[in-house]
Amino acid sequence: MILAGGRGKRLGGLVAKQYQLLNSISILSHSIKIFISHPRIASIQVVIHPDDIEKYKESIIGFDLAEPIFGGEERQDSSLIGLSAIYKDNPRYVMIHDAARPFITTEIINQIFQKLDLGNDCVIPGTRVKDTLKRSIGENVIETISRSNLWQIQTPQAFNFKKIYNIHKQNDGSQYTDDATMAEKHGMEVTIIESSEMNFKITTKEDIAIAQKLLIREQKTPRIGTGFDVHQFCAGSGLNLCGIRIPFHKSLFGHSDADVAIHAITDSILGAIGGGDIGALFPPNDPKWKNCNSELFLRDSLEKVNNLGGIISNIDLTIICEEPKITPFRQKMRENLAGILEVELNQVNIKATTTENLGFTGRREGIAVQAISCILL
Repeated sequence: MILAGGRGKRLGGLVAKQYQLLNSISILSHSIKIFISHPRIASIQVVIHPDDIEKYKESIIGFDLAEPIFGGEERQDSSLIGLSAIYKDNPRYVMIHDAARPFITTEIINQIFQKLDLGNDCVIPGTRVKDTLKRSIGENVIETISRSNLWQIQTPQAFNFKKIYNIHKQNDGSQYTDDATMAEKHGMEVTIIESSEMNFKITTKEDIAIAQKLLIREQKTPRIGTGFDVHQFCAGSGLNLCGIRIPFHKSLFGHSDADVAIHAITDSILGAIGGGDIGALFPPNDPKWKNCNSELFLRDSLEKVNNLGGIISNIDLTIICEEPKITPFRQKMRENLAGILEVELNQVNIKATTTENLGFTGRREGIAVQAISCILL
């Protein structure tokens, strides 16, 4: 059962949020398509506002659904109306979902069914609270609340049908923010499964913008590129890796600043987009690039990705050397690369290894780096 009767006042606009378009498809339709394709979902009942019947018909073209029913004044009124409408079908379970959560996944639905099949009467998805919580009066903080064991609850909320139906029928008019809260207050045990933050509810214009970006990301094709570079040691007192200066009793020899790691990453990005290689774009015999900061090369490759409408999915880097030790600088390297490439820290991975004293790196003659980039185009 999908509740689509809200008015979306916080989002604004002339059209209720569930009928606003994401990539030419209504938010409601994005929610419907996941459930309608699931093998254990027997039917879908949508509950709408009476004023939205025409918008509803426009938005569900291509779906074979039961006729919508009109909801009530409050969310729980709409839930009871929907439950009453499907009572004749005698379902074993019911899932109640917010239409404005278009990124529900098959995996989450499967996890819910697993818990229901184990005999749980109420199963809800949620994510653990990560941020610090404060209670205030106006702008004045009066209390810091421990986030231990706190969850942000999502939908679909799943129930033993007859039990949640009876609870709704027996409710004395008390108002609840969701069906699971009503069930809890009436003595039903509620089970939480860990969900994904991607299953967020669209409430504001910022949420719409995030949803648009996520859909664009889903539609792109992953392109993989590899890069490999080697620089030998020379006399000096330090070297650059991933834009971070590392104190050392030697330096790396090169035309630019000899940042072997950034060179390998740059080549891997260029490889993924079919953009040639760093040697052709920044020739080592061109005086223009003498002692140049290699971050310029990386920023240039990022600009090429952006010009193609691409998105950097992730970077995986392997630094091969006996010395210097990489671990003490690894985090700063990741942070610097993430900043340059305008990605999250978890999209940049750096590993370090040796060749067990074999080869030129084993003889401590230099450093080799291998990079792999995934670009969505």
